[in-house]
Amino acid sequence: MAIPMLDIPSMIHDPIRDELIQTLVEVVDSARYINGPYVERFETELADYVGAERAVGVSSGTDALIVALKALGAGPGDEIITTAFTFFATVGSIARVGATPVFVDIDPVTFNIAPADIEAKITDRTVGILAVDLFGQAADMTTIADLADKHGLWVVEDAAQSIGGRHNGRMCGTLGTIGTYSFFPAKNLGALGDGGAAVTDDQTLADKMTMLRQHGAGPEYHHKLIGGNFRLDAIQAAALSVKLPHLSAWEEMRRRAAATYADLLVDDDRFATPVELDGNRHVYNQYELRVKDGLRDKAAEALRRAEIGHAIYYPLPLHLQECFAELGGKEGDLPVTEQASREVLAVPIMVEPTACEAVADVLKSV
Repeated sequence: MAIPMLDIPSMIHDPIRDELIQTLVEVVDSARYINGPYVERFETELADYVGAERAVGVSSGTDALIVALKALGAGPGDEIITTAFTFFATVGSIARVGATPVFVDIDPVTFNIAPADIEAKITDRTVGILAVDLFGQAADMTTIADLADKHGLWVVEDAAQSIGGRHNGRMCGTLGTIGTYSFFPAKNLGALGDGGAAVTDDQTLADKMTMLRQHGAGPEYHHKLIGGNFRLDAIQAAALSVKLPHLSAWEEMRRRAAATYADLLVDDDRFATPVELDGNRHVYNQYELRVKDGLRDKAAEALRRAEIGHAIYYPLPLHLQECFAELGGKEGDLPVTEQASREVLAVPIMVEPTACEAVADVLKSV
């Protein structure tokens, strides 16, 4: 049977369709499209949900990173330690504020940045660490925060894929100086287009980010900073307010599917299924298998023939991307990262157990 990677209309929108449409009509009729009560309500709800003092809605997860880095003063001459195994926005945002990304390798089990490799890369130009909670599982933020405190650095936690995830009882996104989220439609909490947010317990940083999202203005037409047009649309904020109360239920569906896959594939050692580390709660924005023995592409082709959605996140790590060639990255610099890029394969995760069975049958036939 055909199984899409993510069926947003039927799995997410159909059960809340009436409430969603009613709310969107309300926004249309209100003519309050920029900032205003819908954005403010969602910011309050999001901050309460994750346990942060402040949330600042912005236009995308990418812009959340840019606003966070600018609020922290990152710029030319600064080095920021990060991972090369992530979506482009993580490292692209560092470059866009004029700072220099410094790459370290990843943990082979979680695919997250390896804290043990960070300290060796710290120099007198290092100002911060940009850690990513990849695929729905927190990085080792306790160790990363301790390293940052030891060296006087800030930490931005890119939780674009991990809203609702936890690390030692705290929500992903609240474990650094600033945390950022993406509400791209395919995320666990997805908007009807682009959207994002940054959260922090630091009121000064929150005020800066609020100004930065609106050309650095505060009050209107008085510009204290050079920002941009990074506002979250009211219609997206309203849709997110409708969806937020359902996030935990959607998370449980993903976790049930993950457990089903793990059971179905446990006896096939060609496939390494995700591991949830002690103290973490994985929310599986993606269900990322490691396919061994050079069989990744063959497995992907079998899924394609069976009309089963799949994806490779990420086929070429960022230290080897053409746009970052001036950083001097080369094959062999990050061996664990490079091996992951050759082996990872994502399969549908927000699905019923029968779909998991069909996916597993195809994989085991390879």
